[in-house]
Amino acid sequence: MAEIIIYTKSHCPYCVKAKQLFKMKKVSYQEIDITDNASLLEEMLAKSSGRKTVPQIFIGKQHIGGCDDLYALNEQGKLDPLLTVYL
Repeated sequence: MAEIIIYTKSHCPYCVKAKQLFKMKKVSYQEIDITDNASLLEEMLAKSSGRKTVPQIFIGKQHIGGCDDLYALNEQGKLDPLLTVYL
């Protein structure tokens, strides 16, 4: 099964907000903290087509984007269908 991955940095309020939404939806995720880790930052940049902000969120192979993108999907009713395999 594919997984939910969130690239984060410590002290990032948007990362906390994104993780809170997943907790509210009762889905687990893998958090990859890129704080002070150049190789993980490079990994995130490669997977996200160069997006440097955190969080960067992936559901399966789909790049969701950041926190605002995640919440927009939720408000549009498009997040739950992506998460059904994880519930």
